[in-house]
Amino acid sequence: MKLIYIACSYATVYLIYMKFKATYDGNHDTFRVEFLIVPVGGLSFLVNHDFSPLEILWTFSIYLESVAILPQLFMISKTGEAETITTHYLFFLGLYRALYLVNWIWRYYFEGFFDLIAVVAGVVQTVLYCDFFYLYVTKVLKGKKLSLPA
Repeated sequence: MKLIYIACSYATVYLIYMKFKATYDGNHDTFRVEFLIVPVGGLSFLVNHDFSPLEILWTFSIYLESVAILPQLFMISKTGEAETITTHYLFFLGLYRALYLVNWIWRYYFEGFFDLIAVVAGVVQTVLYCDFFYLYVTKVLKGKKLSLPA
C-alpha cells in the first residue's frame, strides 16, 4: 500500500507541474504560505510526543497536512469558482482524510491505540473541508460547476 501511495503522490505532482501546468493562475494565487508554515513549525516544537528531531518533523507534517488545504480554499473563495477536475480532486482528498477518522475509531476500539495529535489535526482538517463538502454535494454532483453564492 505504501508503494501505491508513493506512486500516486508522484503521479499527482507530475500532473500538477507538467500536464496541467497551464491551468495555474498566478494572478489569484496570493496566499502567503508562511502564515501556515511558521505557526505550524512553532506548534510542532511546543506540542509533540517527544522532543527529538524526527518526532518534531513528524508532528510538523501532521499539523501542516491538517491546514494544507487552506491555500486552495482561499483561491476558490477569491475567484468564486473552481474547475470540475479541481473539485473532484479536493473532494477525494478530503474524503481520504475523513476516512482517517474512521481508522482512528477502529484502532481505538480494537487496539486501544489513541494518538491525540493525529486525531486533533484530522478533526481540524475535516472541519475545514465541511463547507467545501456541502458545496460539492449540492452543486458538483448535480452537474453544475462549483461557484460560490454571490
